[in-house]
Amino acid sequence: MRGTRFNTGDGLRMAIDIGASTCGNWSGGHAVGWDYNAPEFGDLDVGDNFQKHSYPWGVMVNATGKRFVDEGADFRNYTYARYGRVILEQPDQFAWQVFDRKIIPMLRDEYRIKRVTKVSANTLEELAGKLEGVDPGGFLEEMKRYNASVQKDARFNPNIKDGRCTVGLEINKSNWANTIDEAPFEAYQVTCGLTFTFGGLRIVSDTGQVVDTDMNPIPGLYAAGELVGGLFYFNYPGGSGLTSGTVFGRTAGDGAGDAAKARS
Repeated sequence: MRGTRFNTGDGLRMAIDIGASTCGNWSGGHAVGWDYNAPEFGDLDVGDNFQKHSYPWGVMVNATGKRFVDEGADFRNYTYARYGRVILEQPDQFAWQVFDRKIIPMLRDEYRIKRVTKVSANTLEELAGKLEGVDPGGFLEEMKRYNASVQKDARFNPNIKDGRCTVGLEINKSNWANTIDEAPFEAYQVTCGLTFTFGGLRIVSDTGQVVDTDMNPIPGLYAAGELVGGLFYFNYPGGSGLTSGTVFGRTAGDGAGDAAKARS
């Protein structure tokens, strides 16, 4: 989990209890790859460094040792909030992110914190034995297939969608595909960290006022930020929640202020 233990949807519940209309993708949410042994709730000393978002440059495997997602489908900003749910759908709800010497120096700072679930090895065979919960044979076979499928004619470039891909796999990697064959090897265990759900309250867009199930504005009730539904469906582009909070926070504030002036 992420954030405070007190963020349990009380604001939504209170609004719904008085008849507020809901909208949006209630079965979806902002869900990221989060350190497997992170605390149950947020830690201010660590902040968001329990996240592990260099996966586009490596591979992720599940308990069977198999890859289960296109790690290089797009830049992390366009996939990180969706792939946490994909990890949650894997056996035992975890994955290992695997990197070799070519990529380790490029890993984001969050991989270098002290509280991290990490294993290191000098061979893939040694690494296979250290991946807790993973079938070693399945992992080694998967890495063999993956390494053989990497197309080396395109040059690796982490700054663009470089087209360096794999060919012939059940799930191909679209960009940033490097062979994982140079020691040392490192792997990081992750699970799903849920930031917020996409479902929320229905509002009047130009005032931020919440409406009831008959689409009538509820006097005195305004919403902004993650309380607003209908903004995100199945994915989330990085930083857009800040934009939402700014736009609808200003809108709701102005709407509430105008309503207060009208009553005075």
